[in-house]
Amino acid sequence: MATQAQAPTRALPQGARRVTRSVDGTRGLVSALAALAWLGAAAVTRAWPSLDDWPHADALFALELLLAALSLTIALIARTRRHTTAQEISPTATQRGWLAAGPWLLALALAVSGWEIATAKLEWLPRPFFAPPEALIAVFFDDYARLASSVTHSFGLLAFGYAIGAATGFVVGVSIGWSRAVGYWLHPLLRLIGPLPATAWLPLAFFFFPSSFSASVFLIALASAFPVAVLTWSGVAGVNPAFYDVARTLGARPSFLILRVAIPAALPSVFVGLFMGLGASFSVLIVAEMMGVKAGLGWYLQWAQGWAAYSNMYAGLLVMALMCSGLITLLFRVRDRLLGWQKGLLKW
Repeated sequence: MATQAQAPTRALPQGARRVTRSVDGTRGLVSALAALAWLGAAAVTRAWPSLDDWPHADALFALELLLAALSLTIALIARTRRHTTAQEISPTATQRGWLAAGPWLLALALAVSGWEIATAKLEWLPRPFFAPPEALIAVFFDDYARLASSVTHSFGLLAFGYAIGAATGFVVGVSIGWSRAVGYWLHPLLRLIGPLPATAWLPLAFFFFPSSFSASVFLIALASAFPVAVLTWSGVAGVNPAFYDVARTLGARPSFLILRVAIPAALPSVFVGLFMGLGASFSVLIVAEMMGVKAGLGWYLQWAQGWAAYSNMYAGLLVMALMCSGLITLLFRVRDRLLGWQKGLLKW
């Protein structure tokens, strides 16, 4: 019976093995220190009485113990790699990510301890502008329904506006880059309207559109369309003419040249425009929700600031940062999948 061959492993050379042992030892030590730091943070939370009765202190204590256990696990993994033959094999990307998290876990433990002492224990920072970690956790327990509704609304609004703007910018960019006649008419308009900030259209958008949702979609689409159009146009215009000559020699029609030659060759520039458009969409999203939309993360931030609920505002900012970072990471995954030959050239 034939047996399935195992995938070959890439062994490290002798010099790299010594470097790997040293790196693993350092990471193990830092992760062990992070575990001690998180245990110290847990002790501060539980043993040091707070000047006020903050809810959900037990949840903070449990989270700190969980992070201490995680740090200890990373330290044990690094120690195992250092003292066994595992260091002779190059670690996977997942292993490298976990082993590199030790310094961040240590820094976060020290930051959370200082934050807890300066707010809940000694109240050095003025209230209500600065709340302790327990108050931030309390928002996710007590106000999760409103926060989740805001995230859902913001995500839907962003996805709708960004999709329209990206598609419009892509079509405009391909048209300008391919056709001189189209470029003659659209290029001046792009240069005139494109650099204008999308938020400058805010008064007109809320006047001409029937609802605040449609006006916000227009502003987000406008913010994302300009960078996508410019970078797509540059990518199509910069395609090597030899590609077209070879395709024409083989009998390719203009539609084939556009769909199978120009657009694939311009995809690296297209994705740069998509990244820039996504970043611009985030800023316009928050401004639009603060001005007229009655839901979303922008509205949530304004509502929290109006009621002096600064812990809610910090929780909203944290959720917003995670959502933005997650969407950009997802876009990078799509780029790496479509542009495998350029994987790693553009970092995030």
